[in-house]
Formats: sequence, C-alpha cells, structure tokens
Amino acid sequence: MLRRLHHIQPDDFAFTPANQAWAEAQITKYPEGRQASAIIALLWRAQEQEGWLTRPAMEHVADMLGMDYIRAYEVASFYFMFQLQPVGSVAHIQVCGTTSCMICGAEDLIGVCREKIAPNPHELSPDGKFSWEEVECLGACTNAPMAQIGKDYYEDLTAERFAEILDEFAAGKVPVPGPQNGRYAAEPLAGLTSLMEYESGRTQYNASVQRAVDIGDTIKRIDGTEVPLSTPWLGKPGKAAA
Repeated sequence: MLRRLHHIQPDDFAFTPANQAWAEAQITKYPEGRQASAIIALLWRAQEQEGWLTRPAMEHVADMLGMDYIRAYEVASFYFMFQLQPVGSVAHIQVCGTTSCMICGAEDLIGVCREKIAPNPHELSPDGKFSWEEVECLGACTNAPMAQIGKDYYEDLTAERFAEILDEFAAGKVPVPGPQNGRYAAEPLAGLTSLMEYESGRTQYNASVQRAVDIGDTIKRIDGTEVPLSTPWLGKPGKAAA
C-alpha cells in the first residue's frame, strides 16, 4: 500500500522541553556515527506528542540524528504504526480485522465506525474528534473482537457496546478498558477451571487496565510527565519530568 504525507502540513515542529530531553537521552544509547538507530523511538515520541506524524516532525528528528530527510520519510512511511495524516482530537480507533476478530464480529465494529465517525478510514469525523482504521492482528485473539483506542485495548466487544464506548468518549468520559463482557483479562468467561490458586489476591482489574484507570485518561499524549525520564545506560537515576 502506497502511503503519502498529508497534503496539509503545519509550518514547524518542536518537542516539548521534557520530550526534547528524553529524545536527547535516547540518542546517547548509540555510539558516535550510529545515532540514526534512535529514529523509530524519536518518531514515535513525536507522534505521541502531536497525535500524528507531520513532515516538520520527521525533519526535526532527522536533523537531531544527522540524517537526510528522505531517510526519515522512508521509515515513517514504511511502518503502519506511524499516522501520516491527522487523527481525531479525542481518539483514533484501530479496529482489529484479522481472522479471530473477523470471525467474531469485526465487520460489525467497522460498521459502527462508518456510521458514527466517517465512511472511510483515516477520515476525521465532522467535529474532528474521531478517526478510525482497520489494522492487522493486535494480539488479543482470545478476547475477539477488539479495538485499540489510544494506548488501551477494548475487548470482547459487541457492536452495541462499541457504539456506547464511542458515545462515552464523545461526552468527555473515559470508559474502562479491557474486556467488556465481565471476563478477567484473557481467562475463560466463566472463570478459571484450573490453577485456581491464582484467584487469591486478585485485584479488581488486571495490571494494564488498572494503570489506565489510575491515570484516568486512556488517550493521554506522552508529554514527558506520564513516565519518568530515565537514562540507566548513563549510570544516572531516573528523574520525573518537572
């Protein structure tokens, strides 16, 4: 599939101070002359900051790494995890369409996206708040069908529940991610049938869902405050961004 840069681009790009410090630290992982090895990490950080990967962002990263711009364009256009067009300001929906999800109702979820967001993937909703696309396997086949929204998985979906989730996002709420049918993580829906000792000490949510609930914002952009800035390879302790 041919992927091109969006026809409308901002004039410039700059990392936030915290992200700039993080990016500069990442570059120090690599020996002199091999700084280009950090390109995927830096492009990803730029996308997390802005929501999508702009041409000025690619060029900014290329300048930091001493690379020709075309090399940054090649990397960004090759990997589908990089969004080359604007995404919804509230959420970009990635519906898994691979075998397990397809069999279990992914087409119904895509139908909800077409109805409530836009007829075609990578188009913004009329209010600019949402966008969507179909993606390859997201690795949660036991919990099919599912979709990734921001950093979180919404699993064991029905078309009705998926529509409700989108409505909750539109209303400014943050639906609890994870299985939507009462399942715990990827366990059998009716509960464990063996290894029963693992039920003791169980928390309300599995670890990834608990983290999302604790943060309270499933679509938080990484601005340097979500995780500590850490450079253990320099022998220095991690430091939370100010």
